[in-house]
Amino acid sequence: MNMFVKLSGEELPVFQKVFFRNAMAAIVALIILIKNKAPFRPTVKGSLPFLVLRTLFGLAGVICNYYALETLVLSDASILNKMSPFFAVLFSFIFIKERPRVYQWLILGGALFGTLFVIKPSFANAAFIPALVGFLGGVMAGAAYGCVRKLGLMGESNPFIVFFFSAGSTLIVTPIMIAGYVPMTALQWVYLLSAGVSAALAQFSITAAYTYAPAKEISVYDFSQIIFASLMSLIVFQQVPDMWSIIGYLIIISMAVLNFFLSNRKVTKI
Repeated sequence: MNMFVKLSGEELPVFQKVFFRNAMAAIVALIILIKNKAPFRPTVKGSLPFLVLRTLFGLAGVICNYYALETLVLSDASILNKMSPFFAVLFSFIFIKERPRVYQWLILGGALFGTLFVIKPSFANAAFIPALVGFLGGVMAGAAYGCVRKLGLMGESNPFIVFFFSAGSTLIVTPIMIAGYVPMTALQWVYLLSAGVSAALAQFSITAAYTYAPAKEISVYDFSQIIFASLMSLIVFQQVPDMWSIIGYLIIISMAVLNFFLSNRKVTKI
């Protein structure tokens, strides 16, 4: 998804890219709901507030991520967005009292330390603001996944969660997209439609994952994106992250792997 969004070009407004990403996911979710003859409304009492929060947090996360993609190396933007699993643990604690252990708080701190190598905080660094926005996108995505975890435990259906978020986000950004619409070439249409399809597949996968497993147990798998992002960044854009960013990647991914093994060891002992 990130690769196709970046390929679509910096001249296209962020909200135009966000519109296509969410509209495609909404269409896919709509087809699934119709096929399953599922209702187009919340099926669980009390789920609406979390559906709304999931939409607002998720939309903010996508906007931040797409803004960061315009300036940053693809793998840098991706690793900052992948702070979401760590913050999903934090927001799962806030929303459903899924209490992290002490080592998980320490791991979150380690991951935050790793992001400093990627963000490289300095106003002399031209990429500092986009990197900071990308990091905030990861925080927002983590909050959204915390809501998804809550909705899954409440029993809300995965297709409806995806549909509510995608359709709601599309409605929110449509007026802004129309106001600043930039005509697209045929290739840009292909790129954005491809980004939308990729996003839809990812959305269903991640929603299912956070529905059926605690955030603390599945975060390591989300980091496989960095491997693909780095390869695509090198092959498609000929972009190579600097040494500081690579150190940051290693720290953040190490924290994710450590969290995974420690969490599984605790489960095995129980």
